[in-house]
Amino acid sequence: MLSYLLLTLLLLSSIGYYLGRNRAFQVAGGHVRNLHSLPSFHGSYTALWCGLPALIVVAVWAFLQPSIILELVLSHLPPALRELPPDRLGLLINDIQNLANGNIVSSNPNPAVLAAAEHYQYLQRIGHICLWIVALLAATAGIAYGWRAISPKLRARNRVERVVTLLLIASSTVAIFTTIGIVLSVLFESIRFFHKVPFSDFLFGLQWSPQTAMRTDQIGSSGAFGAVPLFTGTLLISGIAMLVAVPIGLMSALYLSEYASPKFRAIAKPALEILAGIPTVVYGFFAALTVAPLIRDLGTALGFQVASESALAAGLVMGIMIIPFVSSLSDDVINAVPQSMRDGSYALGATQSETIKRVLLPAALPGIVGSILLAVSRAIGETMIVVMAAGLSANLTANPLQAVTTVTVQIVTLLTGDQEFDSAKTLAAFALGLVLFIVTLILNIIALHVVRKYREQYE
Repeated sequence: MLSYLLLTLLLLSSIGYYLGRNRAFQVAGGHVRNLHSLPSFHGSYTALWCGLPALIVVAVWAFLQPSIILELVLSHLPPALRELPPDRLGLLINDIQNLANGNIVSSNPNPAVLAAAEHYQYLQRIGHICLWIVALLAATAGIAYGWRAISPKLRARNRVERVVTLLLIASSTVAIFTTIGIVLSVLFESIRFFHKVPFSDFLFGLQWSPQTAMRTDQIGSSGAFGAVPLFTGTLLISGIAMLVAVPIGLMSALYLSEYASPKFRAIAKPALEILAGIPTVVYGFFAALTVAPLIRDLGTALGFQVASESALAAGLVMGIMIIPFVSSLSDDVINAVPQSMRDGSYALGATQSETIKRVLLPAALPGIVGSILLAVSRAIGETMIVVMAAGLSANLTANPLQAVTTVTVQIVTLLTGDQEFDSAKTLAAFALGLVLFIVTLILNIIALHVVRKYREQYE
């Protein structure tokens, strides 16, 4: 319902754009030079007056309508139901909403709950109809006002650019506050975890077994939260992936940029970038069903003891998946190096390989570092391939032929299913997330330092 309304508002804004543009031509007498701003800005001015007020109405309505409808429905319930304890009242509200939306309810509803669900549906329909009427009236009034305000002296460009600037500032503010909210939520939950588990035990402990006992007589729940095996497994798999992705990706970028013919480049680069579009679960199946058995059989033939799920299998397939990140970004950065630097190197008698080593790579190093950093972040955050090819065993080992696990896999495992968010087992996921955030921040700082250093040298 809401999507259709937004499409309708988009259509009306498009109509407003063309009406405003045509109106600008009319008031200018066919001579654009008589206008303060181009006709396209007058069209955008009318479109903004059509779309923005209507979108504000839709946003406020969508925010307030559920609570208002719920209050109206609760006010018509029998007193015995309205006076239920908060937890039972919450279940009752969920049943009413599920019945109104056609979902499964927690128990067999009584006639009062069925009547409340029908009332809820009725109020929703009335609310949607009223929303359509108010939003369309706001859009129509906006078109009329914007159309009438158009004149040769109207500073449409200034007003449109001011609105666009405010929208950009609002978007940036939302992104900043979202990031702050994520960091604070992870930080607060991590502090709760460290109240239960000492920080030193978590950061330097050598055993990971987050199964905590719910009863004093329960057996097999050690509750060990040493994260070193997880960090080791993450570094091991990510290191193998980068050993595959960085050399192949960088050399592919150099070949496509400096050696390949335009015809071959037009075919090879899109084909290489297809690797980035393959779902990670497909890579996981490939690693579990093809690469892992191949490594195990090959290792057994050579006399090595190889686990069915190994870090090597996961790292190799992850490296293949990450190649396009390094190759595509590095290729763009290398092509952005000015041709005058190449010409100057050739004029001094350097060969093509010498030009690449002594001119192109140093000049493109900031961008290459950025592509590698992105690839590292992608490797650290990968989950599906690790689950299917490396396993869930938190082994403290540097042997790539053994099964290991990573931080992200354990975060998913700890938060899967019905969990209590006041137990150390669940809160450990937030502590792991905080460590990942700090590691990523350190990598960003290192990359910015490298970029700043070489930009000062080559700009």
